[in-house]
Amino acid sequence: MEQRKKVAFYTLGCKLNFSETSTIARNFQEEGFDRVEFEEIADIYVINTCSVTENADKQFKQVVKKAQKKNENAFVAAVGCYAQLKPKELAAVDGVDLVLGATEKFKITDYINDLSKNDFGEVHSCEIEEADFYVGSYSIGDRTRAFLKVQDGCDYKCTYCTIPLARGISRSDTMENVLKNAAEIAAKGIKEIVLTGVNIGDYGKGEFGNKRHEHTFLDLVTELDKVEGIERLRISSIEPNLLKNETIDLVSVSRAFVPHFHIPLQSGSNEILKKMKRRYLRELYVDRITKVREVMPHACIGVDVIVGFPGETDEHFLETYNFLTDLPISYLHVFTYSERDNTEAVEMDGVVPKKVRAKRSKMLRGLSVKKRRAFYESQIGSIRTVLFEGENKEGYIHGFTENYVKVKAPWNPELVNTLQVVKLTKIDEDGIVRFEFVEKNVISA
Repeated sequence: MEQRKKVAFYTLGCKLNFSETSTIARNFQEEGFDRVEFEEIADIYVINTCSVTENADKQFKQVVKKAQKKNENAFVAAVGCYAQLKPKELAAVDGVDLVLGATEKFKITDYINDLSKNDFGEVHSCEIEEADFYVGSYSIGDRTRAFLKVQDGCDYKCTYCTIPLARGISRSDTMENVLKNAAEIAAKGIKEIVLTGVNIGDYGKGEFGNKRHEHTFLDLVTELDKVEGIERLRISSIEPNLLKNETIDLVSVSRAFVPHFHIPLQSGSNEILKKMKRRYLRELYVDRITKVREVMPHACIGVDVIVGFPGETDEHFLETYNFLTDLPISYLHVFTYSERDNTEAVEMDGVVPKKVRAKRSKMLRGLSVKKRRAFYESQIGSIRTVLFEGENKEGYIHGFTENYVKVKAPWNPELVNTLQVVKLTKIDEDGIVRFEFVEKNVISA
């Protein structure tokens, strides 16, 4: 009897990539492959790539080397955004045998007939205009939470971004399929679902293959809130111009949606926002933050910001720094601008030196530490519900409250994937919060 082939996966980049890797892995298992960890010896290694930053490009080569160290004869396949944008570059990387673009990645098992090594990577990638159909996906079995993809692609034309080139036009899963996937996830005992996509606030566009909005994002969250068995629903990143008052109000009284928003800003300077071709100005951003705080004072609010965009002077940067300092937000995700081929920004004047970009990035990361600390301090003494994770980290178990405060306690396997009511008591020296149980096992697995 022929031994079953082993396949391992590595995901670079965003939550959306994690959801798609998980779906691709299930496809392999349905075809008779055994899934193993990437650190183990496998016959096939599949790397889901990212192209958002320069580092993601470099990381890819490192991951290929890792796979080759485990098994130099293994078949290595690259899929994902970088594979769509730069297929020939990836195919030329030593050890890569197959590169699949945006529409081909979900049919990967059709392309793997022969596992013998190639001298040069075989490429199957479409013109991005052909990526106009939707493939649903969700991650499961990897974490105590699942990432549920509801939307793909983007019709925005931000001058620094390659995502529309890598993923195509904005298109959505059908409401029926999203609700079916959510119910499947709930049936597997997973307590939290994170909604993910490229531009999830645009949900409903292209739901049935046309450009009309059959449903809105508000319709989606309203229906998801009714799905039985889901304890928590979390909205991932949503554009400020697409985060409507009605959605914020729904979350504030929701059964399952948690008070946590991640709202990209990118710059606190209107001049830079216009150069970026963002679809809002800082005044609208203030309005969104104010609305969230008005109805959910305890909400966690995360912010994306880019430093070193072409033309960003010291004055522009200080405008951003001071703007963020004054905003009642909880943490920052700081991205250092990196030049990407085939974007408008790469042709712009006023290139910011790398050292200046690094200095500005460091300043904003420092501000993020202060913001998170202040937010955590504001939550001390409050009663919250924690979902505990499954990993033993140096003798501790970690978890997150509904409003995304990270907590820790001595390792106890009985707490894994359970929701517990706690009182937040103090912040440890590592910046993670300690707590006391209020009613043990009030909500259990």
